[in-house]
Amino acid sequence: MAKFVFTPNAISELADSYDAVVIGAGGTGLTAALQAHELGLKVAVFEKNENLGGNTNKASSGMNAAESDYQLQAGIIDNKEDFYRETLRGGGLLNDRDLLRFFVDHSALAVDWLRNRKIELSDLTITGGMSKKRAHRPASMAPVGGYLVTGLLKNIEAEKIPVFNKAKVERLLTDETGKVSGISVNTEAGTKEVKAKAVLLATGGFGASQEIIGQYRPDLSGYKTTNQPGATGDGLKLAQAVDAQLVQMDFIQVHPTAQTDGERVFLIGEAVRGEGAILVNKAGKRFVNELNTRKIVSGAITDLNEDGAYLIFDQGIRNHVKAVEFYDSIGLVEHGDSLEALAEKIGVDATNLPATVATWNKQVAASDDSDFGRTTGMERGIEEGPFFAIHVHPAIHYTMGGIHIDPETRALDSNGKPIVGLYAAGEVSGGLHGSNRIGGNSIAETVIFGRQAGIQMAKFIAENK
Repeated sequence: MAKFVFTPNAISELADSYDAVVIGAGGTGLTAALQAHELGLKVAVFEKNENLGGNTNKASSGMNAAESDYQLQAGIIDNKEDFYRETLRGGGLLNDRDLLRFFVDHSALAVDWLRNRKIELSDLTITGGMSKKRAHRPASMAPVGGYLVTGLLKNIEAEKIPVFNKAKVERLLTDETGKVSGISVNTEAGTKEVKAKAVLLATGGFGASQEIIGQYRPDLSGYKTTNQPGATGDGLKLAQAVDAQLVQMDFIQVHPTAQTDGERVFLIGEAVRGEGAILVNKAGKRFVNELNTRKIVSGAITDLNEDGAYLIFDQGIRNHVKAVEFYDSIGLVEHGDSLEALAEKIGVDATNLPATVATWNKQVAASDDSDFGRTTGMERGIEEGPFFAIHVHPAIHYTMGGIHIDPETRALDSNGKPIVGLYAAGEVSGGLHGSNRIGGNSIAETVIFGRQAGIQMAKFIAENK
């Protein structure tokens, strides 16, 4: 089957006005555009980068949802209240409760919405901080992000929704009442003003902006990032220029397992640990519950002061995480026919590593991690050779803070009042995740709040004809 290639629209096709303008062509923006179009709006999407998909392309684990049909088909009886409580606990009880309630209540509906558009997430895995398999992913177990972007773009193409790349929005237009009324966009053909009845900021976070990170978290200055280079907080600056309020900007997530040894940084998805991998130090010993929250696992690796740690797994685990094939193809995976050989290759204690794995396998068989209290990702041991290791370090991964929004995705001003005509969703917004995002919740956020933004823009426009 030929690989799907989406061709953005030529700038010559740009109209003078639309019902709704979406800024950003990642998962949130594409979802919102599709939902708004299906509700009858004339929509256009603007993306500053040449490539579409943003950070969504890098997501590898899954999309969290509770009480989904896919869970029931797999015999998993879940409930939304557990999802709510575990996400709240993972966020240090600092999550916006109204946003979180909407998020949890609409998670399974979002999975169904995707399925109805031929984007099937029928396989399930688990991420840190969750008690049940809630992370929905493709049946192929392929990374969820690229699969989602491709599926959305297929729908966008079929619906003939215009998407303009290399088109950077430089300013939000407002009328005399302060209502957002359009955008000023810089393109290869020059700068153009485009009118709109509603504008959505879906521009992602600021994980690649050393400037903004240095402003709010100088202790993280110099950290490498898993983000794509365009994640520079453009939407925050656009919003601030029209008096939008920013919240929780110092809440920046460091992901525990990134491969940072080369020029490029690669996120090693939580699914590797979710399917059974363990972390060891140079002594060849475990040192943390690998599926605790990202904040705790990152801190444990940093506290080793040993230039990172190693993920250890076997062929059985590899068979359940297709992303490993990509990691291996670019040279990130070390191999060993035995655990002793693997230990020698990566420079960890060759006596301790086999002993650590043997102890772990007994704990898996007994469903009892007496060392660190791990209770999830224990469906299989590390027994089937060959054996593998990936060197990992913590890296800046996600920015929980951003534009203050309400559950209708309306951007709020410095007085907490909605800015008429302006919406924000996805990583550019703040408050949902509290002080720490749970793995699998970012893709869920893109679809849940992308849909909500499309719905609310359509509602607003219908009520203000």
